[in-house]
Amino acid sequence: MDDLFGALPFLILMLFFFIIPAMTRRQRGQELERHFSRIQKKRRSRVIAIVHRQEPMGLLGIPMLRYIDLNDAEDVLEAIRTTPKNTPIDLVLHTPGGLVLPALQIARALKAHPARTTVFVPHYAMSGGTLIALAADEIVLNQHAVLGPIDPQIGGIPAASLLRLRQEKSADATDDYTLVLADVGHMAIEQLKRAARELLSGTVSDNAAAAVADQLATGKWTHDYPIEAAEAREIGLNVTTVMPPEISQLMALFPDRLSRTSVKFIGSDSRLFGFLRPRERAPGPEMRGTPPLTERTPFTGYEPHAGARSFSYGPWNPKDIREQLPPGPSAEDVMERPRRR
Repeated sequence: MDDLFGALPFLILMLFFFIIPAMTRRQRGQELERHFSRIQKKRRSRVIAIVHRQEPMGLLGIPMLRYIDLNDAEDVLEAIRTTPKNTPIDLVLHTPGGLVLPALQIARALKAHPARTTVFVPHYAMSGGTLIALAADEIVLNQHAVLGPIDPQIGGIPAASLLRLRQEKSADATDDYTLVLADVGHMAIEQLKRAARELLSGTVSDNAAAAVADQLATGKWTHDYPIEAAEAREIGLNVTTVMPPEISQLMALFPDRLSRTSVKFIGSDSRLFGFLRPRERAPGPEMRGTPPLTERTPFTGYEPHAGARSFSYGPWNPKDIREQLPPGPSAEDVMERPRRR
């Protein structure tokens, strides 16, 4: 009996920190599976969700942050490749942005998908999220939901500001490192403009694509400037505000406190699988006057701060389409230039 009482505190800790959270994660996974399946049956599409939220992690509940990274690109590319060619893709975006490379990989894969593609933004899709949205046939913003500029940041400094600094100061009054950063900034802006024009081709006219690229990539606004639906239409984007209620309801299934399982999908046998991915150490918070620029990633669309956010893409069951469909596009198909739709 004494042994039982001695083990009681340990059993209580196990219950609160391991058993109850595991049961909660399982229940949430089942709820996600049901909701995604309902949406896919109704819309006859494949639903992919990239949701980045701040969430408390670990026993102390320390808030962690996530952004679009190379792991996200790997997961989403696989989801797009395995989607049948004649099945529409509905991509739900809720993200502050991320690295240019994975965001552009996802955007190009989405652009290459032969069937109709729609990006839904329930709340916000900034920076790299906006870059992905440019690839869709249609962008649907919820009321007061926003997109953002895609101007590159060089070591946490807007590339456009570096260019203006180089123009306003003489070369003699500017150190070599700043001149190098400005040169990299010029290349980065041109790369983002070219990428934006590529992603918008076939959706808007070439002139409109060039105008949109100039507005979003050249530092007209601050990097966190919110672009609502009316302004997005003014600059030439194909944006509507008819947000399906089931998409809005989907966000309720991604609360701040999420499981450590990063990726979820329904396999061909209708079972929900999850893969645990080790959390990457995120860069430390920005400190004025202290960050060594030489140690930072020189070309990013969004400079992440401390922590990690959660990512998942939606359950998928081919039976939801209620018909036999051909296999999805191969990796080579994803890399081909998109056809005009």
